[in-house]
Amino acid sequence: MRHCTMARSIDNRLRRSASASRSGETGRGPATFTAFGLAAEAEALAPGLYVVATPIGNLSDMSLRALATLAAADAVLAEDTRVTKTLLAHYGITTPLVAYHEHSGDAVRARLLGRIRDGQALALVSDAGTPLVSDPGYRLVEEAIGLDLKVVPIPGASAALAALVIAGLPTDRFFFEGFLPAKAGARRARLAALAAIPGTLVLYEAPHRLSESLADAAAVLGNRQASVARELTKFYETVRRGTLAGLAELYGSEPAPRGEIVLLIGPPDPNEQAGLAAAGLEEKLLAALGQYSVKDAAAVVAGETGLPKRDVYGRALALARAAREG
Repeated sequence: MRHCTMARSIDNRLRRSASASRSGETGRGPATFTAFGLAAEAEALAPGLYVVATPIGNLSDMSLRALATLAAADAVLAEDTRVTKTLLAHYGITTPLVAYHEHSGDAVRARLLGRIRDGQALALVSDAGTPLVSDPGYRLVEEAIGLDLKVVPIPGASAALAALVIAGLPTDRFFFEGFLPAKAGARRARLAALAAIPGTLVLYEAPHRLSESLADAAAVLGNRQASVARELTKFYETVRRGTLAGLAELYGSEPAPRGEIVLLIGPPDPNEQAGLAAAGLEEKLLAALGQYSVKDAAAVVAGETGLPKRDVYGRALALARAAREG
């Protein structure tokens, strides 16, 4: 035990030495942050890309690990540097900010990845919540992995998960869709494509489109149970639960809400879904058999209808056999 303690002590001194060396190169002092009115020194980070979750509204949801990571990083990559500057200032963090957003091109990514290869630790944040969830960053993470660079998650707040756990809808399986299309026709088409998913749907929606989206969802998916979570973790946090039709009527009768909104829609009723799928099964299989092998046709149709693959494959074999004999 004493040997392990001494080893950790030596390792910590080496890391602090490396941190001091990097601080001297960049002109920064020791990496520090302030929490609970006290200043703390953050230990140095290994080179890599750190994907850091930040609060979606309530600053108290910032984890100590996230604060230490942002303080010790050589730079913080921010979707909007003005937003992140305010967050860092609140916790007394002086790490340099670099803009990284959906319009950042290949050359910007190449420079950032080059900094990591040169031994730097970069922290990636979005304006709020967990980066890459309806926020930019995927390409940067993908390319970092392709170069065998270290990518580390620093977990924390997520509007999608926060809304899911208080919706009162099944959580064993869920599908995150993000934003639906803005135009009604495309929105209904996308909802139809999501209809057979056997889990809770998690969507983000703009306040001014909420009532229309609820009405379209009711028309396409049926009158499923749903939940609308608004301004989660903030002062005006509200959660409304009910049916899609009922919520559509409710939001359609009052001014559009304000703030960030998460819409959750319950899964289809298994018995109802199976009946609807079975009704058009033969027609779907005949169309698929005109393009694919029996096995592939069965896989495609099973995915579309949500019916068991074994049952669909058996029916596909029977149809193929009948076609040959006929």
